[in-house]
Amino acid sequence: QVQLVESGGGLVQAGGSLRLSCAASGFPFSNYPMGWYRRAPGKEREVVAGVLTGGKADLFNSATGRFTASRDNAKSTVYLQMNSLEPEDTAVYFCNRASNPWDSWGQGTQVTVSS
Repeated sequence: QVQLVESGGGLVQAGGSLRLSCAASGFPFSNYPMGWYRRAPGKEREVVAGVLTGGKADLFNSATGRFTASRDNAKSTVYLQMNSLEPEDTAVYFCNRASNPWDSWGQGTQVTVSS
């Protein structure tokens, strides 16, 4: 059974940084590209980053230039380093398979950026 457990969120001031982690289990992690997603209040879920099996990462939307994504296949964990955070980054952040998410989602981790 696919399990995704996100952590590392919190309350931070604008301009600050956070590092999110997502521990995955129940599937062969190293075989799948992974993605970070977020859902801001009143908005649809959007993709933030994708990390290929070999570690190459792509950032999307406003994350470009501020966030980096990485993975540790030995630990079945994917990371999202978020710098220069803005109030608009306030959202619940999730990880899942990139491009074709599993139906099962984790609980997410709340990121709140104060101005």
